[in-house]
Amino acid sequence: MQVQLTNRQQHILWATVRHYIATAEPVGSKALVEEFNLGVSSATIRNVMGALEKTGLLYQPHTSSGRVPSDSGYRIYVDNLITHNENLEKEVEAALQKRLKWEDWSLEALLQGATQILASLSGCVSLITIPQNNSSVLRHLQLVQIETGQIMLIVVTEGYETHSTLMDLPSAPEGNQPDVELIDRELQIVSNFLNSQLRGKSLMELAVLDWSQLDLEFQRYGEYLKTSLVELNRRTFSPTNTQIMVRGVSEVLRQPEFSQIQQVQTIIQLLEEEQEQLWRLIFDETELEQLDKPHVTVRIGSENTLEPIRTCTLISSTYHRHSIPVGSVGVLGPTRLNYENAIALVSAASEYLSEAISQQ
Repeated sequence: MQVQLTNRQQHILWATVRHYIATAEPVGSKALVEEFNLGVSSATIRNVMGALEKTGLLYQPHTSSGRVPSDSGYRIYVDNLITHNENLEKEVEAALQKRLKWEDWSLEALLQGATQILASLSGCVSLITIPQNNSSVLRHLQLVQIETGQIMLIVVTEGYETHSTLMDLPSAPEGNQPDVELIDRELQIVSNFLNSQLRGKSLMELAVLDWSQLDLEFQRYGEYLKTSLVELNRRTFSPTNTQIMVRGVSEVLRQPEFSQIQQVQTIIQLLEEEQEQLWRLIFDETELEQLDKPHVTVRIGSENTLEPIRTCTLISSTYHRHSIPVGSVGVLGPTRLNYENAIALVSAASEYLSEAISQQ
């Protein structure tokens, strides 16, 4: 959401979100004057809050009440107004290292322990997916020109299953006209490169493929093919295990946001009986292009595609085995949660699991 806010508007939005997170009560200008040193009068704060309401960042649940942040207000807060809590990340990593000994534990015990610790520290529902085996091993890849401007990618697995997808040819360097024979030679060179890099591996390993090894004249295929292969992987290869370890449900459902029994029931049903849907949201293959880098995803309220959690915030990050993404760790809670802490907790937990999984 593109909203230009003045420094004063940012400061008052920040204060409103912080106060609401702490109290769960609609926020009025008087409360902000008493709690924060904003340096302006109550009347000025009311005017600013009214302007923030007009932009959709705050709203009034009742005409006579104070204001609360909207999903868009939380989004501005998360993207622009919070600071990275590096100290908390270090504290979480230290707690995990102290309480979990991966050298002595089975993988299942390690993940169960991490899920429990994350739930107790965050006060949210904690979610950790079981690592994927990446069983669809590649035997051969080939790029074939079908007609001018279009190519087919053919993938053959070790089990001799064949999968293909059609793609538009990436644009040639400016000023160059397409040459069918030249493109055929280029596609063969790129196919040879892909086979040398990926044969015997999984499409998941695209995340760490070093495209810089291609000569400069072929690198225009790099990001383009990476995106297409990730999409092919998403459509073709089913996950080997969609089980999610879940802890902390009883604690988070005590929050006032979950006072309606029907809403609670739909969330519990999702967590217990519809885990595959939730798995595909947490471990989102469409984001594989970024998964070789530390990356925390924050989905706030209506940004979630699953109806039962469209009043919740889901914060997740992938964990890796030797730089290959194999699972995700996340927390699920009300939109009114401590974002700084939750983001730091998820980031630290994913880093810890990556290190532990890679050494098993």
